[in-house]
Amino acid sequence: MFQFLQEEGVSPQIIQGIKDFRATHGLGDDDRIPKPRYKYFGPRIWEQAAAALLCGQNLLLVGQKASGKNVLAENLAAVFGRPIWDISCHVNTDADSLIGTDTFRNGEVQFRPGPVYHCASTGGFGVLDEINMAKNEALAVLHALLDFRRVIDVPGYQRLTMHPATRFIATMNQGYAGTRDLNEALASRFVVIMMPEIASDALVRLLTREYPSLKVSFAADLARVFMDIQRKTSSSEISSRLLDLRGLLDSVQLMGFGIDPWIALDMGITNKSSDEFERSLLQDIIRGRIPQGLTVDAIFGDNTPSAS
Repeated sequence: MFQFLQEEGVSPQIIQGIKDFRATHGLGDDDRIPKPRYKYFGPRIWEQAAAALLCGQNLLLVGQKASGKNVLAENLAAVFGRPIWDISCHVNTDADSLIGTDTFRNGEVQFRPGPVYHCASTGGFGVLDEINMAKNEALAVLHALLDFRRVIDVPGYQRLTMHPATRFIATMNQGYAGTRDLNEALASRFVVIMMPEIASDALVRLLTREYPSLKVSFAADLARVFMDIQRKTSSSEISSRLLDLRGLLDSVQLMGFGIDPWIALDMGITNKSSDEFERSLLQDIIRGRIPQGLTVDAIFGDNTPSAS
C-alpha cells in the first residue's frame, strides 16, 4: 500500500504520518484487517482523508454512486493497519444493533457487544455505510463516542473508553429514496469530503489493474462508455442504477470467456433497468463506442481473466 501511495503522488509527510501511527498503535492482530481488491485513485482525496484520521477526527464521505466511498474506506483501514467493521445503516438500525444488547448465557444475563462496541474497544475502523438511511434518534447513541468524550456508557454495565486508534468513517449518498439529512449534532462530529466522480483515466487504470491483460485501447473505450452513462445519470436522463462500476468489471470478466462485448455489457449493466427506453438508450451508447463482433484476442493480450 505504501508503494501505491508513493506512485499516486501522496505527500511524503502524510505517508510518514501513517507509518508513525502504525508504529505507535501497532498492527491489529486480526483477520478483519482488509486486503483490498481495488485501489482508490486520487492523491488529493487520499491526503485529505488520511490527514483527518491522523488528527483523530471522524470522516464523512459524501458522493454519488460509483465514486469510491467504500473502496477508499477499506483502503484507509488497510494502510493504517486497523481491523474494519462494516456497519450497514438502515431504517431499522437502533442502539442495540450498534452498541449491543442483553443476552441470556450460562444461566445469567450478559452483555452481547455490537459492532460499534467491538470497534471502539479494539482500535478498529468502523464504517457506517449509508449513515443517512438510519434514523437520527438511533444514531444519537453515538454522540459521546464521536466527540471529545470518546466513551460509551452502556446502561447496567461498565463505561468503555474508546481505544486511541479507533476511527469512524461514514458514507452517504444525498437525495436517494429513504435518505434524510443528518442533524446538526451528528454532522458536527465529522469532517466531510465531497467525493468526486471517477475520472476517465482513473477508470482505465482500475480496469487494467484488475485485468492486466486487457488492452489499454479497449479499456479506454469502456471508460468512455461509463463516462457517457455518468453524464446521462447526472442530467437525469437515465436512473442511477445503471451507473454500475461493479457491473462494468463483471462484464469484462464475461468477455474473457468469449461472451460478445455488447451482450456482456447488457448482462452487466443494461439489463438491470426495467425500463425499455433506458435499456434502448444505453444500448445505443454501447454500440456507438464498442465495435461489433470483437474477439477475445482483440480485447485481451496473452492471458484472459479467470473465474474469481
